Amino acid sequence: AVSTRAICPQRILVVDDNADARDLLRSTLDHAGHLAATAGNAREAAAVAASFKPDVGVLDIGLPGIDGYELARRLRDAYPGIKLIALTGYGQEADRHAARAAGFDAHCAICAGICKA
Repeated sequence: AVSTRAICPQRILVVDDNADARDLLRSTLDHAGHLAATAGNAREAAAVAASFKPDVGVLDIGLPGIDGYELARRLRDAYPGIKLIALTGYGQEADRHAARAAGFDAHCAICAGICKA
């Protein structure tokens, strides 16, 4: 049998305003051996990150209030070594450029089924 556990477990912050998507990703990451924490908006994410100290952030772009781009900038400032992944329905070339400019390491457009580092 092949183990599905992570070889190098990461502390992963999942931020999405869709509770079902957020919980599904958290459960999948936990099952893979990572430690995942969740938040439904940027303000909640900042509070969770302060105590959780994430290695990775998986952020929705279309968050209410403070969007994922601004959240990425704030997380990058607070945690310079964090890896940031945009998990979003925004998949145009301009969206990928905006994600890179905001400090994301990867942009995964779920509606188009593509992920680019």
